[in-house]
Amino acid sequence: MNNLSEIKTFSKPLIANLQKLGISTIQGLLLHLPLRYIDETRITAIRDCRQGFEAQCEGEIVHAEVTYKPRKALIARLEDASGQLTLRFLHFYPSQIAALKVGTKLRVYGEVRHGFFGYEMVHPTCKTAGEKTMVAETLTPVYPTTAGLTQATIRKAIAIALNLNKISHPPSRGRARVGVESGEGEESSQIDSTHPHPNLLPSSGKVQLAETLPAGVYKLLNLPSFSTSIHALHNPTPDANLNALENHATPEWRRLEFDELLAQQLSMRKHYIKRRSINAPSIAVSTTLVPQMLQNLAFTLTNSQKKVIAEISTDLTQPHPMQRLLQGDVGSGKTIVACMAALQAIEHGWQVALMAPTEILAEQHYKKFSQWLVPLNLNIAWLTGSQSKKERELALTNIASGHAQLAVGTHALFQDAVTFKSLGLAIIDEQHRFGVQQRLALRKKGEPEPHQLMMSATPIPRTLSMSYFADLDVSVIDELPPGRTPIVTKLVSDERRDEILQRVREACMAGSQAYWVCPLIEESEALQLQTANDTFAHMQETFPELKVGLVHGRMKPAEKQAVMAQFSAGAIQLLVATTVIEVGVDVPNASLMVIEHAERAGLSQLHQLRGRVGRGAAKSTCILLYQSDKKLGEIARARLKVIFENTDGFIIAQADLHLRGPGEFLGTRQSGVPMLKIADLERDADLLESAKNVADKLIKEYPQAVEKHLERWMSHAGELVKV
Repeated sequence: MNNLSEIKTFSKPLIANLQKLGISTIQGLLLHLPLRYIDETRITAIRDCRQGFEAQCEGEIVHAEVTYKPRKALIARLEDASGQLTLRFLHFYPSQIAALKVGTKLRVYGEVRHGFFGYEMVHPTCKTAGEKTMVAETLTPVYPTTAGLTQATIRKAIAIALNLNKISHPPSRGRARVGVESGEGEESSQIDSTHPHPNLLPSSGKVQLAETLPAGVYKLLNLPSFSTSIHALHNPTPDANLNALENHATPEWRRLEFDELLAQQLSMRKHYIKRRSINAPSIAVSTTLVPQMLQNLAFTLTNSQKKVIAEISTDLTQPHPMQRLLQGDVGSGKTIVACMAALQAIEHGWQVALMAPTEILAEQHYKKFSQWLVPLNLNIAWLTGSQSKKERELALTNIASGHAQLAVGTHALFQDAVTFKSLGLAIIDEQHRFGVQQRLALRKKGEPEPHQLMMSATPIPRTLSMSYFADLDVSVIDELPPGRTPIVTKLVSDERRDEILQRVREACMAGSQAYWVCPLIEESEALQLQTANDTFAHMQETFPELKVGLVHGRMKPAEKQAVMAQFSAGAIQLLVATTVIEVGVDVPNASLMVIEHAERAGLSQLHQLRGRVGRGAAKSTCILLYQSDKKLGEIARARLKVIFENTDGFIIAQADLHLRGPGEFLGTRQSGVPMLKIADLERDADLLESAKNVADKLIKEYPQAVEKHLERWMSHAGELVKV
């Protein structure tokens, strides 16, 4: 038994509300852990309260009134033998006014503040008190909840789930309905308390708290049992360290965090192993095209590039599909590495697909690969959504016939109309920008399944790579090509805008080119477009002696391509742009970038934008214009400090992970990768390392135990969708 509907005390509205929280099983309910705790195990005298700390006080209401100045509020004063405490309610119901009448004995809990009349609590939790009213025996958990589900209801539901394994007698015949606590709204009862655990067989729930893995897994880490941990976190004793509990620093928290991390490792390692049973083209090492390409290059590959090329080449020779993530900082030379992989496949009769998230980036790849591959007498097809019908049909015909050995494009590549004769390798640039189904659709266009190389210019912190990319092979280009000069980053208040405009004028008149990037306004694409257009008009007026261009996401692809071609050729000196130029744009002569309202952009985006300069030998500068300090938020100030002090993408990525969390960093709404709900990659890095170390051994030696562990934790985290 594990379905919530099998617990007869749970009403349909309760089950529906729990499902809103993603809880559909008893396991999921047990693993719905507290956000924080409140200490209702002791009564504090009012005079002993401390400002800024939470306390539970008990006394008698000696005054109550509704005031209207400076705003409407319900004010009551609670008195005990040591003094008085003001209770303030800014939002209240008529029933609360009646409950706070003079003479009522009340127990209240909340944060103590200093008010006009001394100590006060704003919106405290209130309960009527009497001589037989007992204090709590354990710390009171506060759970994540949803509309229609009070803390009292969810606590009762979890208490029932916790006690399932203690049943040893049939339910009684009496019936009673449990209501909600006073002051928690007018909702109907959701739990029938006929008996704490009615209609359940004796010991039917013991399996819910049983161990899933051998005891030796936890012995070296000195972690408590699963049952002990679950009980301790839902019902911590009064002497428990509240600070340690809320910071997940207790052995019980660490036990469950380890279990969750281990489940993630086990699931991804299983996918990794399963992939090796799937057939893929076994592509031999290139003996002709790659050597020719190396001979034609005008530059020398770095040692890091050579190492990564060798790793990919070895993968391609295997009879199972490669799934390798190639990551490297901005400008590290990932494209030439991808080209070498493509040549290995093409030499042995296989087609290659290269997919990029934007037309600007896709077109740049098309031009770059044409420059490299046409001299080798290879044919490239170009496929985007903006092509004419005639151009599209020609490209589709060349791809289907195999005449085109390489197809470069955007999302258009994985549409149903696109058929490959023999797709052997799919290369996906900026892979995190594509959804799960999009990546799967491209992979399904080959038979047998093609190899897949994913590229990302957003460096992945080590813990994130170990956790969310544990089923992938990862290659890292960790050095920049020679001849690249470091980019100087400057933080400048927008109060000095005139100085920056003069700096732009001087740079362009001296023969360089510059970008002026308009702010990212996520809430309104139309507002961002208006800002870009206004800035473009202002720049034309400010710099009549310069050729100023404009590029933004709403322009037709042909228009964008024309502007970028002019900028690349040097015909445009100053390019006003939105963040559409964030990735892939490569203009070596552009040595100055100004990012307006830089405080609005994320760290990864700032780093990507900055990487558009410094691509040549000239000294390059990126100026971050920001609003005055008085208007800057704490997180915005932290981002600007990180980007100003660091050029190493991995350091920036680690800071970005810290500020945003893995969900936003990965863009998991698109990626299909489930988020950790209990563990934290920074705090629990040591547990992640331990989980990684034991995962393969458990899969090999205890396969049945692994399945039980995954059943427990994957129902909690959601089904893994792997790509």
